[in-house]
Amino acid sequence: MDARFAAHNSHLEDPETFWDRDPHLRRLSRSRLVHRSRVLDELPSSTPGIYTVGGGRQVGKTTLLKQWMYDLLGRGVEPARITYFTGELIDDHHSLVRLVTDTVEEMPARGLRYLLLDEVTYIRQWDRGIKFLADAGLLEDVALVLTGSDLALIQEARMRFPGRRGMAPRVDFHLYPLSFREAVLLKDVLKEEDAARLMGLDKEPEPESMETLFAEFEQYLVHGGYLTAMNDMAEHGRISDSTLATYSDWIRGDVLKRGKNETYLREILSAIISRYCTQVTWNNLAKDLSIDHPKTVADYLALLQSMDAVLILAALQEHKLAPAPKKGKKVMFTDPFIYHAIHAWLHGGRDNYERLIIPCVRDPGQAGQLVESCVAAHFSRLFPSYYIKAQGEVDLAYVKGDTFWPVEVKWSGQVRSKDLKQVAKYPNGRILDRSARPRKISGLPTEPVPLALFRLPLPQEVSGDGHPGSTHSSH
Repeated sequence: MDARFAAHNSHLEDPETFWDRDPHLRRLSRSRLVHRSRVLDELPSSTPGIYTVGGGRQVGKTTLLKQWMYDLLGRGVEPARITYFTGELIDDHHSLVRLVTDTVEEMPARGLRYLLLDEVTYIRQWDRGIKFLADAGLLEDVALVLTGSDLALIQEARMRFPGRRGMAPRVDFHLYPLSFREAVLLKDVLKEEDAARLMGLDKEPEPESMETLFAEFEQYLVHGGYLTAMNDMAEHGRISDSTLATYSDWIRGDVLKRGKNETYLREILSAIISRYCTQVTWNNLAKDLSIDHPKTVADYLALLQSMDAVLILAALQEHKLAPAPKKGKKVMFTDPFIYHAIHAWLHGGRDNYERLIIPCVRDPGQAGQLVESCVAAHFSRLFPSYYIKAQGEVDLAYVKGDTFWPVEVKWSGQVRSKDLKQVAKYPNGRILDRSARPRKISGLPTEPVPLALFRLPLPQEVSGDGHPGSTHSSH
């Protein structure tokens, strides 16, 4: 075992003390809220192949791998068959090939071996190394799990390793921050029967359950689906400046590692917040910034999107169920916590929770924008998602099956019929609002935002055509 990775492979010395000695699992055991992702139950247990786990920074990919190692040991897998590496300590594909070759030779010769390669995209030309190892037959009896914070990882694997991925029905996984439902259930604030009743479309939710749901949604607008922020709130009743800085530092660091300019990054992130949930074009953004060319703006936003930090909603071509290339786009963050972390980096000082976060969620306009982006982010995990720009505008249109479903989000202020002219043109339109109970406005059904998000399926519960059922990796 290379000494650089010894701290992450303490199971090789004593599997019984692995949970207590591993740095990530030890930190996890000290947390009040401990989440077990459903992805753990879908990772390979007996099938060799090349698997990927993509997802943004601080979303729990490393902890997921460590939990999986612990699960494998619990199932009786020999410790010598499991090895963890972090790409942050591997320079290039030559070093990767040598490391994997030596490790596989040291492992037991017969039976499945498990190699966990965390943050593989840190390794220069990592894909060339993996392709060589696969073509050389060194991965024939290996379940190789690669993680990366750049979602291009999954696309690269699909393109670079055709026919080398293995026989498992699912080889690519996307790890998201916790959804609203996952966050509520993790906190254990609802009785099991109350949660089941909230999920039942044919049952009227109890008033007490709806009060809990609304209160939890207000909290979700603060901590989002990030466990570190959730644990801050659970233990201290506030999000610490250090937690906010940890995330913004990762974003900034990853962007700079790709040769980008910090001043440009700051300008673009500031522009996202100042134009939150409004239509923009890259040309208009470039004119308002010190950046000379709209392509530069597009490159930065594409990078932030690939890092799962930003969601870009295009306008929908209704007859093609495809993006309208000439219309403006909406840019928002993929989670409320990311919004707060970036806002704190741009405008922060001390006590950002009291100074920035609380005023934001209490301001009707800002809270309304956070809610709209939260709804868009949840639906975009499940379906191709857009917005509608016609004579009027509709906040969200997701494609399910062979049609699109328009959704208008109204969180602040009174919902008036004149504000719903465009969505009312669609017989399948929906209105998500702040009312505690379903009703009808302009002939369209309304639903409380927290209840609608709570009832959304998780990505693992949705099939490729957008219906509850078999699993898929991402839309």
